Amino acid sequence: QGLRKLTRRHGALLIINDDVILAAQSKADGVHIGRHDTGLADARARLGPQAIIGTSCYNQFELARRAAEAGADYIAFGRFFPSRTKPDAVPAGIELLRRAKRELDIPTVAIGGITATNAAPLVSAGADMLAVIDGLFAQPDIRATAGQFCRLFTHHRDRK
Repeated sequence: QGLRKLTRRHGALLIINDDVILAAQSKADGVHIGRHDTGLADARARLGPQAIIGTSCYNQFELARRAAEAGADYIAFGRFFPSRTKPDAVPAGIELLRRAKRELDIPTVAIGGITATNAAPLVSAGADMLAVIDGLFAQPDIRATAGQFCRLFTHHRDRK
């Protein structure tokens, strides 16, 4: 509940990872589900039509297509680079982002080992969002690093 209050105070969304029940109990804005979590239809039924529901698609375009057709609000591909958080995650190719941008009408997240120095090709290929942990929070100046990520999207948008 404390985290929910904090996100509301700062105008931020609260998306819970892997736990639909916790998302419902905490009145989160949504949930991110993976292959072994609650299914998309069940998550939607429990959280309602207003909830933001995203799903991991790893390195599989067909999972993304099915998630989009089933009503996911966003899809996530990755890992694009080696990751300390999930060292055994399957690698994904940047072409997945290009293909999703061409063939699917859904926001796309890139995840896995992303830093401010390796993120530009992902944004250029079509990533609408980046999921970053160490690439932000393990940096000496988190605010400056966050600014670098923001500028990547601004620069890409301005070049269109």
